[in-house]
Amino acid sequence: MSFSLRALVALLIATLVAGLVHAQEAGLQSDRDKISYMVGMDVAKSVGPALPDMDISAFERAIANGMAGGKPLLDEAATKQTSQVLMTSIDARKNGKPAPTIDKQKAGFLIGGNVGGSLAGISREVDLPMLMRGFKDATTPGGKTLLTTAEADALRASFSARVSAANAAQRIAVAQASLKDEEAFLAKNKTVKGVFSTPSGLQYMVLRQGNGMRPKPGQRVKVNYEGKLLDGTVFDSSYQRGQPAEFGLDQVIAGWTEGVGLMPIGGKYRFWIPAKLGYGEKGMGRDIPPNSTLTFDVELLGVE
Repeated sequence: MSFSLRALVALLIATLVAGLVHAQEAGLQSDRDKISYMVGMDVAKSVGPALPDMDISAFERAIANGMAGGKPLLDEAATKQTSQVLMTSIDARKNGKPAPTIDKQKAGFLIGGNVGGSLAGISREVDLPMLMRGFKDATTPGGKTLLTTAEADALRASFSARVSAANAAQRIAVAQASLKDEEAFLAKNKTVKGVFSTPSGLQYMVLRQGNGMRPKPGQRVKVNYEGKLLDGTVFDSSYQRGQPAEFGLDQVIAGWTEGVGLMPIGGKYRFWIPAKLGYGEKGMGRDIPPNSTLTFDVELLGVE
């Protein structure tokens, strides 16, 4: 009985040691290693059809550059031309036709840049050499990956949940900080000569007074405008597009509806719109963060 117990313990220890040695040999010693390897497997699936068209060294270089937020390695013209040739090549191969000649380095820069840009937000979570190991293992004919499909799926699900939770927490922190900045800014701004405040909290300044009619709710207006964040970042401008905008006065954010309704045709006003009259806690895409105070210069050109 005692011998059997000692033998069992020895067997368990040997099994544990063997497992640790295998993990070390595999190189997936940490969660970061596993996540990076899993991401590499996913990248392999997404770019698989273009694999014959690209240089892997250029591909890896572009991923690193994109993850670091670097300037694209291809200019706009080269990106467009390479994209067209790449799509033609993939389609030709798919349909059993001769593929056109392609600059594989440029194709690697193009595809790697797209991959790197998509990973920029999680760059601290990903080890590039381990990512490339997962990529190469997954794209080697007859090769075997260090993670099974089930293991990769489980890792992806848990990692996505963690990233989503972290992003949500960050958005809340940014939103709270923005409200404090807004409160301080508007309190100071309303003391500036020429700035008026309405009961809703909207602030405005008359840059040029008009002499035409004022729009009423439900009417359409024609305007030129430029919108900025408090740090001066321009997020929208009809001036840059070279064409005035037209819309119903009840189809825009509350700050615009109220502000433009104060303007006579021919006037130009500057508005400071609190978050509650703008896009609020949700913000708007990447351009307008949560609880952003918006500044608009608006020219009212016409009313229908």
